[in-house]
Amino acid sequence: MKIVRGLRNLTEKPVKPVITLGNFDGVHVGHKEIFLKVIEHAKNIGGTSVVYTFDPHPLKILAPERNLTLLTTFKKKMELIAACGIDMTICADFTREFARMHPRDFAKKLKGGLDMDVVYVGHDYSFGRGKSGTIDYLKKMGAELGFDVEVVDAVNVDGERVSSSAIRSLLVDGNIRKATRFLGRYYSIAGKVVSGYHRGKTIGFPTANLDTPYELIPAIGVYAVFARVSHGKWHRGVVNIGYNPTFNRDDFIVEVHLLDHEEDIYGSEIEIYFVERLRDEQTFKNVEALKGQITKDVVRAKKILEKELFLETVINPRIVL
Repeated sequence: MKIVRGLRNLTEKPVKPVITLGNFDGVHVGHKEIFLKVIEHAKNIGGTSVVYTFDPHPLKILAPERNLTLLTTFKKKMELIAACGIDMTICADFTREFARMHPRDFAKKLKGGLDMDVVYVGHDYSFGRGKSGTIDYLKKMGAELGFDVEVVDAVNVDGERVSSSAIRSLLVDGNIRKATRFLGRYYSIAGKVVSGYHRGKTIGFPTANLDTPYELIPAIGVYAVFARVSHGKWHRGVVNIGYNPTFNRDDFIVEVHLLDHEEDIYGSEIEIYFVERLRDEQTFKNVEALKGQITKDVVRAKKILEKELFLETVINPRIVL
């Protein structure tokens, strides 16, 4: 997939572009439904499937006080969009000046830069200054400028409408299984392994501490996960998110114990895929009690992970669990 930073850097217009507009944080099953329609349409006309998105997320600029926690970094979002089969992503630099653009001017800018014949949007799409550009207005501009507008209905899972905000709430609550169904994939975070207190190693369960740029960390607790070290082999693991209350610590950590890996991975990049929440973080009366519970966590995690279709889910983003 080709990534272009803004229309100004588009050196050559894509052939017969079929485009969709949106933030697409998380790249969930609703987003994928839109992408699949865009891809199919583009293939039918011998055209190019194009995603037009924004960085940073508009709320980061317009409402920083809301402290929006994103589901994906920019890099991860690009990886997920590419995995869906999109040909090109154009990422506009979202600024306050950009936000003040009138919907008419935005539509003209798109048409002038891409000369598209069709635009796909989600059911709740809005654009332009103060979100004043409704879908009806976009259709009006399409009729004037020469492009069609196709609206894609919301996707429902478990009888609920899928949205990025709903997924954020699920993850904050630790509802990993439902978040997975909404995403159509395991939620993951990535980062570098950094030095910790090495307590895990002294009690027989060495852990790797993760320094991550990801904003949304699931609820405090213990999780069964898959992990991949430096884009290499996949491993099963158990992750603890929290404060290690048994050791009277108050610093927040994300640490993973890999079940089938004993090599030193300090300094390596690692990505963690959350499968199921095992329990809350607990305070134990002594180290032996902690070791006993971790042993139980490992046994349970192994049983859970043996049943997962992990690789198929990662490779095929169209699968919904």
